[in-house]
Amino acid sequence: MQEIFFDAHTHAHFAAFKDDMDEVLKRALDNNVYLINVGTQIDTSKKAVEVAHKYPKGVYATIGLHPVHTEKSYHDPQELGINTTKEEGLALSNAEGFTSRGEVFDYDAYKELSKSEKVVGIGECGLDYYRLTEETKKTQKEAFLKQIELAYDIKKPLMIHCREAFDDLIDILESHKNELLNGYAGVTHFFAGTKDQAKKLLELGFAFSFGGASTFPEKAGKYSYREVIEYLPMDKIVLETDAPYVTPVPYRGKRNEPVYVIEVAKKIAELKNLTLGETRDSTTQNVLNIFKIKI
Repeated sequence: MQEIFFDAHTHAHFAAFKDDMDEVLKRALDNNVYLINVGTQIDTSKKAVEVAHKYPKGVYATIGLHPVHTEKSYHDPQELGINTTKEEGLALSNAEGFTSRGEVFDYDAYKELSKSEKVVGIGECGLDYYRLTEETKKTQKEAFLKQIELAYDIKKPLMIHCREAFDDLIDILESHKNELLNGYAGVTHFFAGTKDQAKKLLELGFAFSFGGASTFPEKAGKYSYREVIEYLPMDKIVLETDAPYVTPVPYRGKRNEPVYVIEVAKKIAELKNLTLGETRDSTTQNVLNIFKIKI
């Protein structure tokens, strides 16, 4: 095993990095951090693939439709990965972010994009019930089912997003468990569910990624990353940054970036009573196994 850290879920192709993306990626690679840029709609998925092809090694992509992009909704200005015009269906403002047009999942377009050897998974896809109506739930589920179908079609793992919707997510996945890759169904990114929900996802073949939030001081009565991380087997844990969001200690207040995944590895090592090297090697091997990456 090479001494490589792996940021399994990042967005270094988003507009937050438009002025210094190459420097950010070089900084990661110079520090032996490999990464997967994760698409959130068709434009950022295309950008993730484009960026991955600029680098002979160490940069990969997933492609998919984030549940919040299935309907018109506001997003902060850090997300958009390429220049997009109003004619393409987006209203943009450099100061105020942008309003998503509400994308309908185009199976054929994403399948065509998946033909790139740099595409290692489908997502981020799933359910997000933070702000929604019953109609939104229906739309999200329809898009999620199509992405499960595509992942099965091309034999790639899923990159799951789930917020306040784990019971519904698990119900859908259990109903389609025959369409999940055996043992390597994918990654539940930024996992913030219960131990019982984690157990069910483990049984379905999913791994779990943890990022900057796991380094924050825990507060009584709040969600405990420590409890879940200590419960999970080490062969089902991977590292992430979710950059540019959720910057880990000691860099809170700064824009997050892939090289900071090393701070997450330090926290996982502490919680699992492992050395940093053991944590690095285990979590990197997990990414390689799940996403069938050869380095």
